[in-house]
Amino acid sequence: MIILQEGNSGPFVQMLQLALKRAGYDTENNGQYNHQLTQSVRDFQTENRLNADGIAGKETWNLLEPYIIGFKDSTPLPFDVVPENISYTAELVGLIIQGLKLRYPFIETGSIGKSVIGKDIQYIKIGAGEKDVFYNAEHHANEWITTPVLLKFAEAYLKAYTKRGTIDGKYAEDLYNAKTLYIVPAVNPDGLDTVNGALPVGEYYNNVLAISKNYPQIPFPDGWKANISGTDLNLNYPANWNKAKQNKYALGFVTPAPRDFVGTEPLSAPESLSIYNFTNQHKFVLTLSYHAQGKVIYWKYLDYQPENSYKIGKALAEASGYSLDITPQESAYAGYKDWFIQAYNKPGYTVEVGIGTSPLPWSQFDEIYKDNLPLLVTALEMA
Repeated sequence: MIILQEGNSGPFVQMLQLALKRAGYDTENNGQYNHQLTQSVRDFQTENRLNADGIAGKETWNLLEPYIIGFKDSTPLPFDVVPENISYTAELVGLIIQGLKLRYPFIETGSIGKSVIGKDIQYIKIGAGEKDVFYNAEHHANEWITTPVLLKFAEAYLKAYTKRGTIDGKYAEDLYNAKTLYIVPAVNPDGLDTVNGALPVGEYYNNVLAISKNYPQIPFPDGWKANISGTDLNLNYPANWNKAKQNKYALGFVTPAPRDFVGTEPLSAPESLSIYNFTNQHKFVLTLSYHAQGKVIYWKYLDYQPENSYKIGKALAEASGYSLDITPQESAYAGYKDWFIQAYNKPGYTVEVGIGTSPLPWSQFDEIYKDNLPLLVTALEMA
């Protein structure tokens, strides 16, 4: 964790504010290391017998980390692990998954591969059933609101299971014993950090700026969808990749770009290659890929119609209130859903949450989660 002090701003300051708030200190949630936050840090340091300099250094962070992961002295703390109203970063995702593992030690967590920079692409495994199901989110960096959707669902599911209760009216224990669910909540960790201001100044940051300047019509960082090398991960799978290339080249995306550059060849990006390999290591009977926005579920690829795929798609649409549709022609190739359906002839869906311009604001999150909780449960039940 980086050292923070008065005058700093950004997502790591928000994480500091989150930890202090959970620890019982009066802090805002504005990402600004102002005088009030300095005093709260000093108060925390004094109470914990640290040098009260108001600077969040290593010792201070070590004592605050339990309030991020929600676990202290071998005991769960009295709040949910997954936070809201905070900018997500790759580091925060890792801490959340660490906290869930501590609170629910029977789950499996780990890494399916590395990003361009070398950050772990992390997964959570929940369940003991014979049928494997896969949910993923944040192929696109500025669609990161989908990451807390899946993490909050994971926590709600685990809480219901341990209490022998229900989730959206279904017994969690029945779901757990029937299906094994794998979740990758942040496919694109470098992109997550790029959009939310957590990418440190240096070679990669300079490269991102250079790419962005080649496409001045796309706002930076809000318009950034790609991985840190400028490859659109959801256009990098081997499902008519050349057709996707033709479509996007015609629109002018012929070099690494904030969005819509298909890469140099299929699976040229380490993130999409990791998802591809992870999928091939399992026998997923159904996949959901979370994106934003449109309140629509895309269910089909070309003329493939896996058994029950339309029936399940209709049920997902009814559960969420979203429409069920076919992917628009300009985006109809080289996506993860496309490749999965082509390769395995099993139901695969792209779920587009919310309405507006990405990144969608936190003000939409409650509605998005309310819509998608029944969808996520229905998909797991019907897989």
